[in-house]
Amino acid sequence: MRMVKSVNFKEELEKKTKQAEEIVLSFLPRAQGFPGKIIEAMNYSMRAGGKRIRPVLLQASYEMLGGRGRTAWPFMAAIEMVHTHSLIHDDLPAIDNDAYRRGKKTTHAVYGEAMGILSGDALLNYAYETALSSLSDPEYRDRKIQALQILARRSGIGGMLGGQSVDVENEKQGSRNISSQELDYIYLNKTSALLQAPLEMGAVLAGAGEHETAAMEQIGMKAGLAFQIRDDILDVTSSLEELGKPVFSDAKNQKTTYVTLYGEEKAEEIVQELTREAMEILEKLPGEKDFLMELLRWLALRKK
Repeated sequence: MRMVKSVNFKEELEKKTKQAEEIVLSFLPRAQGFPGKIIEAMNYSMRAGGKRIRPVLLQASYEMLGGRGRTAWPFMAAIEMVHTHSLIHDDLPAIDNDAYRRGKKTTHAVYGEAMGILSGDALLNYAYETALSSLSDPEYRDRKIQALQILARRSGIGGMLGGQSVDVENEKQGSRNISSQELDYIYLNKTSALLQAPLEMGAVLAGAGEHETAAMEQIGMKAGLAFQIRDDILDVTSSLEELGKPVFSDAKNQKTTYVTLYGEEKAEEIVQELTREAMEILEKLPGEKDFLMELLRWLALRKK
């Protein structure tokens, strides 16, 4: 695995995160009229901060593979809306019952449980409205339709929602000691799917071929699994102040994680191996890939 060029990654990440933030927020609806409260709740969650990892990944994939201009912008906003919808619902009393997210009160803690449910639903729907708005410009129409299909597949029952349902089912039925295969299914769908999606979408929107798009899918799968295992590790090693959400929540909910299955040291080794494999795949792709290389490394080593 080659060494990544020495670049000021922190500055570049801050620049790209700020740009992604501006793009995402530019697509939010105005809170007005009779449904003003639900729109306010949607926007509260979207404006609560966060690393904007998924839109940054989408833009990095798009630009690395030759994409230029604003074609990817609605999809950057849409993937972040889908992700934020999942966080709103994860935090609900019926699922994780968390009162803090990103260092702030969760949506249901501020607006009530019913509005938490409805605003999550509304945000998921608005994600598709936003992505579909790209079709008003006929340029690259086929690419946009393919990106829409990826977004729908990765966020639905064959992806994020499917993985979330198995996770919830095991929790609520008291199946605490699930197998490693079932845990992998949950992680690969609940988490990896929404890291695969932006990398794949960026590739197809840039006009990349099947080989490059499939490679991005594999990179997202491995990076996503590493990302979730890192979350498992942080849940037992970080703090509320550093992480921005409650720690030891997995233990509180008696959840099986990579840490409970393999121990912290082995879980760390798996994160490193998955990241190495993802970077080796990325190495073989065309384009300027230094930023994306460093981003994969940062996702694996992050402290929050």
